Amino acid sequence: MLLYQTISDHLKEAMKSGDVMRRDTIRMLQSAIKNVAIEKRLAATELSDQDIEGVIRKLVKQRKDSIEQYRAGGREDLAEKEAAECAILEGYLPQAMPEAELKALVEEALKEAGIAEKAKMGQAMGAVMKKVAGRASGDDVRRVVESLLA
Repeated sequence: MLLYQTISDHLKEAMKSGDVMRRDTIRMLQSAIKNVAIEKRLAATELSDQDIEGVIRKLVKQRKDSIEQYRAGGREDLAEKEAAECAILEGYLPQAMPEAELKALVEEALKEAGIAEKAKMGQAMGAVMKKVAGRASGDDVRRVVESLLA
């Protein structure tokens, strides 16, 4: 709820300053948030900050995938636009967990679950993601889990 208000305030600031990239990115974000609210049969202002962070993470992941595809296709201009949007969106996410803290948390979760082999990667990811609770990306968690189970 607080995050949605912050996003709305930033949109007003972007409109006043004439920052077209920021304005358009925030409008796209608000549209995605409203779509999720409609799916949940709520008003956008009734969504929790966690729901909104989930929307932002999804949009960031889409942007990163697009950047890879545009660069592979030789479209650096479009990749730069996606990277700029990604940077704006990432500004609304909480700071990522430091690598050392993530590694310690993964080690603890694996020990608690009694997982020591790579064959149980899915169980390991499930146990770790519950402990991480959105403070690190799934890609980062997967990388650390794979390194510890290898």
